[in-house]
Amino acid sequence: MSEPQSKTFFITGVSSGFGRALSEAALAAGHRVVGTLRKEQELAAFHALEPGRSHGVLLDVTDTARIAPTVAKIEAEIGPIDILINNAGYGHEGVFEESTLDELRRQLDVNFFGAAAVIQAVLPHMRKRRAGRIINITSMGGIVTFPGVSYYHASKFALEGLSESLGKEVKGLGIHVTAVEPGSFRTDWAGRSMIRAARSIPDYDAVMNPLRERRQAASGHQQGDPAKAAAAILTIVEAKDPPAHLLLGSDAVRFAQEKMQALQAEFDRWKSVSLSTDYPA
Repeated sequence: MSEPQSKTFFITGVSSGFGRALSEAALAAGHRVVGTLRKEQELAAFHALEPGRSHGVLLDVTDTARIAPTVAKIEAEIGPIDILINNAGYGHEGVFEESTLDELRRQLDVNFFGAAAVIQAVLPHMRKRRAGRIINITSMGGIVTFPGVSYYHASKFALEGLSESLGKEVKGLGIHVTAVEPGSFRTDWAGRSMIRAARSIPDYDAVMNPLRERRQAASGHQQGDPAKAAAAILTIVEAKDPPAHLLLGSDAVRFAQEKMQALQAEFDRWKSVSLSTDYPA
């Protein structure tokens, strides 16, 4: 059995969490990794992970004017991007009525438009080669919802829809797109990577206060192991026919199954109303 061929990964948001775990796993498997960082002082440490195979680049995915030139430079100086992993993102926790539209725009800029801009820069190169993998790290929050994170859900549901439709557009061109939906993992998502809106409306206390307290208490104690998530993602990178969706973690599987069952039950209950809107045959 032949060894897997070395590939070039482009991973956004590699300073910590999934991005760092994915970088380390890909490097350990003998691949090259180009990772985006937002702080110049973090570059040297990333370069030092595997000198010659780990390459850090300064890039904020909301600075869309810099994305295409960055991708072009990677393609010219390091090599063709075989695997794109859109990982950069953060969480916004806050009651919808207490959160501002500017906060929503920022959430979408990073989690959705940033990923879309990176895909648009990388896709022409993959299309010309008729090969490539695009992996978008969404969330179980792109399939199921919880109170108090509506902005986050909006960004991840949008990325789920983009991923699924794009995958159908490019599959015949040798490019595969997978939305990866992690559950709760021991990353900084619920810690320093989360923006928390101030509380101001007592009517939401009964719903929001216990959720916020539980989320803060659980941070750093989640069941999911980022290193195992990275290994699972490398598995689909090597798969001949990778999935369009990949749940990660027992909680993601459980909540997604419950959502599917609840949706089907609701569709069935209201089916007669749904079917009442067509013109007569």
